[in-house]
Amino acid sequence: MFNKVLIANRGEIAVRIIRTLRDMGIWTIAVYHEEDIHSLHVRLADEAIALKQKVDDPQAAEILEIAHATGAEAIHPGYSFGAERYDFARPVEKEGFVFIGPPSQVIRELNRKVTMLERAEQAGFRTPRHSDTAFNVGDMEAIRRAADELGYPVVIKARRGGRGRGVRLVRRPEQLERMVQSAGAEAMAVYHDSRIYLERAIYPVLHVDVQILADRHGNVIHLGERCSALQHHNQKIICETPAPCLSEQQRRQVWEMAIELARLFGYENAGTVEFLVEPGGEIYFSDFKARIQIEHPVTEMVTGIDLVQEQLRLAAGEPLRWRQQDIRFEGHAMQCRINAEDPWKNFLPSPGSLRRFRLPGGLHVRVDTYGYTGGYVPRVYDPLLAKVIVWGESRDACIGRMRRALQDFIIQGIPTNLPLHQGILNHPAFLAGRYEAMLTQEAGLNEPADEAHLRDLAVIMAVAYMRRHQAPQPVIPERLTTGWHRSARRLPQ
Repeated sequence: MFNKVLIANRGEIAVRIIRTLRDMGIWTIAVYHEEDIHSLHVRLADEAIALKQKVDDPQAAEILEIAHATGAEAIHPGYSFGAERYDFARPVEKEGFVFIGPPSQVIRELNRKVTMLERAEQAGFRTPRHSDTAFNVGDMEAIRRAADELGYPVVIKARRGGRGRGVRLVRRPEQLERMVQSAGAEAMAVYHDSRIYLERAIYPVLHVDVQILADRHGNVIHLGERCSALQHHNQKIICETPAPCLSEQQRRQVWEMAIELARLFGYENAGTVEFLVEPGGEIYFSDFKARIQIEHPVTEMVTGIDLVQEQLRLAAGEPLRWRQQDIRFEGHAMQCRINAEDPWKNFLPSPGSLRRFRLPGGLHVRVDTYGYTGGYVPRVYDPLLAKVIVWGESRDACIGRMRRALQDFIIQGIPTNLPLHQGILNHPAFLAGRYEAMLTQEAGLNEPADEAHLRDLAVIMAVAYMRRHQAPQPVIPERLTTGWHRSARRLPQ
């Protein structure tokens, strides 16, 4: 096992990795940008080194320089863009460090999304209909022909995508060029590659992810599935396991398919196989994420397995510690992604100081965050501030615990999307597990408030009105009416 590990990431995932490393007795090395100097991961790490660049898009040369200088043996990329970049993982391997993730060659193959989908098709897996090549954004004639062949609506996806960035839904031909330019610009900014490909849109559709672990000795197991159908701006905001949208037959089917796909691509370490499920029951292989995901805590809650610790063991060459029959799934787990953004201002990011930050607690409640009272949300990073994860013996119990946890979570100083989550957790379609009947833009903000909520708002508004408009009444202190000050100044007679 390693003695020193460098975490090439920031925010809540860096905090989460540092805590597991400290549990294992491993020395931790953090990196940070100047805007993140007061972040919690900097305070928790054994060493912290400043970077010239943003931490969520690390350059191999500077990270490797720090690794050499600090004596690190391995580098954990978290779930940053470096986690799935061949041009980051390969130099780490060549310099003799252990990259805590799959081999760089596997990352390279999974980054070629069209080729990945074609290989899965040849192996007998159903995939969404897609273009047979990736396009430069300037090649609009070829893109139009491909879109016409697939039929509208189509989805534009980044060739090196995987985090919802560079994804656009195009419903009509006249929208295509504008969406292509927008998707390409975002893909270039995020992945340094503006090329895109097209898929025939499947709508409505459910998003199901299967967590897998694989060692270098050919052993592969799954740790169940997660339903991440509730998304906003192509980011998964609520995730739960087991997926309420699957039948038992479908559940076992996606488990088996995930293991077969992991073997097909020669995968190692922790990863996630993503599927699209039509309401009619058809299942499509969609993507393979060669990293740990933001939603991994829900899997940890129902299995009791620390996925970061398993990443480290697998990267060190150890064989899997479990067989598939050893894995037990207990109860239900759910995660809400708390972003520093204002739902009433088109989800505008809201950086700033955290004047008050009170975390929820209690049995089976976990919060992964870098925030604390007096902390700061930087303006240059993703607005993800915290993840609230709860466990319950049933889905109903889990939802009830999550409602209570969100009510306990106090964040003052910046707007967040907490109200969105509170609305979704009371939405009838969500309570019934019918994700296809919901849109997140509608679920949290347009629901009619109940009587108790309206009463509380009325009291708050009344108090605020009185404080703002109450004219100050001058008061003479009692001590000035006794005349003592006049007697004190009287000259002796």
